[in-house]
Amino acid sequence: MKAELVLDCRNRHGEGIFWNPENGCVWWTDIEGCRLWSLNPETGASRHFDMPDRVCCFAPRAAGGLVAAFPKVISICGPDMEGWTQIAEFEPGNPNTRMNDGRTDRQGRLIAGGMNEVTGQADTSVVKIDASGNVATLIENVSCANSTCFSEDGRTMYFADTPERTIRAYDYNPESGKIGNMRKLADLGKEPGLPDGSCVDAEGGVWNAEWEGRRVVRISPEGVIDRVIDVPAWKPTCCAFGGKDLDTLYITTSRLLSDEKALAREPRAGGLYAVKPGVRGIVDSPFMG
Repeated sequence: MKAELVLDCRNRHGEGIFWNPENGCVWWTDIEGCRLWSLNPETGASRHFDMPDRVCCFAPRAAGGLVAAFPKVISICGPDMEGWTQIAEFEPGNPNTRMNDGRTDRQGRLIAGGMNEVTGQADTSVVKIDASGNVATLIENVSCANSTCFSEDGRTMYFADTPERTIRAYDYNPESGKIGNMRKLADLGKEPGLPDGSCVDAEGGVWNAEWEGRRVVRISPEGVIDRVIDVPAWKPTCCAFGGKDLDTLYITTSRLLSDEKALAREPRAGGLYAVKPGVRGIVDSPFMG
């Protein structure tokens, strides 16, 4: 199967995509462009919103508006998309790290992890932010957090530290938000790209965007790649199911670190792509704060 371009938005670094059933739009962030984007698949109308800083990952709030992980702070806003209020900090003692990938768990906590964009050291973490802005560390010694997503019952959390080229699975306690029993779901060492953002489908599969791999793959519950989506862009970054029937897989891409020759070959890099892969997805829970 091959994904097709649905919006030639040419994001510098499209990421963090999710479906919001409340307004019938797919939303994503252009991290390096400091913008949030939305697309209504029914009308084809798209919008973008300038942000005060890079939005590394974000989610809708149950109370309306958004929660956003900026590089070093987590903030919330109301439905007007203005008046951001900080609720938490991320690793204030390490100036080299920033927030990166994240999603809400099934109870509406934000689970997000960082990256060291200065040295690449494995000195950042994955944290849990609850409705009150309390922060708890779930995973330490991370280099580049990605692929955070949750099984439909909320009892399994998937995660990748990108340089490891594996997808991990953890037991996840929905009541406490604590993790345990880490195991390797899939070894992606022989794949053409690196594991970036992920989502799950209603049949228990994990869909992973392969950075610099030109594709998105589905990993079965048994840990086997059983479907491949070709993406006509070098750097897929994240994916999410959307549309009224949750049967369309939307894929963000990036132009980051691509030189002029590469962009001349792929002028639609940074665009939003989509495909109907034959399965349906699951809507993420809104942030409860």
